[in-house]
Amino acid sequence: MTPSETAGPGTSRSGRVRFATFNVLHGRTLVDGRPVSVRPAGGPELPLVRAVASLDADVVALQEVDRLQERSGGVDQASAAATGSNAPHWRYASAFHGTAKADGGWVPAPSEPGLRVYGPREAGADGGVPSHGVALLSRLPVRHWRARRLAPAPVPMPLRTPGHRGLTLSRDQPRAALAAVLEGNRGPFTVVALHLSFVPGWNVRQLLAVRAWIADLPGPRILLGDLNLPGALPRTVLGLAGPVGGSRTRPAGTPQPRRGWRDLARTPTYPAHRPVVQLDHVLATGIAADAATGAHAPSTPVSDHRPLVVELPL
Repeated sequence: MTPSETAGPGTSRSGRVRFATFNVLHGRTLVDGRPVSVRPAGGPELPLVRAVASLDADVVALQEVDRLQERSGGVDQASAAATGSNAPHWRYASAFHGTAKADGGWVPAPSEPGLRVYGPREAGADGGVPSHGVALLSRLPVRHWRARRLAPAPVPMPLRTPGHRGLTLSRDQPRAALAAVLEGNRGPFTVVALHLSFVPGWNVRQLLAVRAWIADLPGPRILLGDLNLPGALPRTVLGLAGPVGGSRTRPAGTPQPRRGWRDLARTPTYPAHRPVVQLDHVLATGIAADAATGAHAPSTPVSDHRPLVVELPL
């Protein structure tokens, strides 16, 4: 979809790569359960930039990212986070274009352009229409980018939302998935940033669609995102009949990783102040069972989710 990027190598941790996924709640914090906009002296993007940079991750998937929204100071949050994290290879995929309202609703853009992928200026698409979506930031060189829009569920659903008491009948929104083939020390591998629907069943359908969508990309394959599916459910869904693959040729005498999908980090991530459920996941195929280390969900001053961090030998 875009030209390959072949700039210098990412950071080295004795051959290990640190991954993180983080639903950033468009860079806002919670005060008494309500999202509040932050306007620090250094700029409205500063809390988000600091929170993402504190993870010191080589590859970061971000969800609920704003671009040019008034509520987040009109900044390009993906660009700011990439700069602050020293991640020169990044893309932002718009789930939809429109302006966020104070009550939590949306005013669609008059000429909603659908899925668009934004990145560094030389990467192509640019424009001044506010939008909302997902981002993938990388310190490792990127061979190829791919993006897909996921249709919203056709029915609303009652939800608990920050800043509202009880349940609020909420309509689903389009979602986006953003994939990249990265160049690791041991060869290429695939990473996907995604944010799935909150509607049960519909998010399962989306997850299976993403699995099929990346089946032709090189393994190992790693999914990073807020899947709105708790605990072991995403791994169970991905284990349903379908393409698994993802194992690359390994040196003689090295154990071959099991085929199929596995959880690489099992820890609660939501709500941020006292996590009791895991909605944010790092899932992979083509990775050995004992390969993941350093899994944790640190506290940050941003969002109602905690980020999830893990390291892999790639």
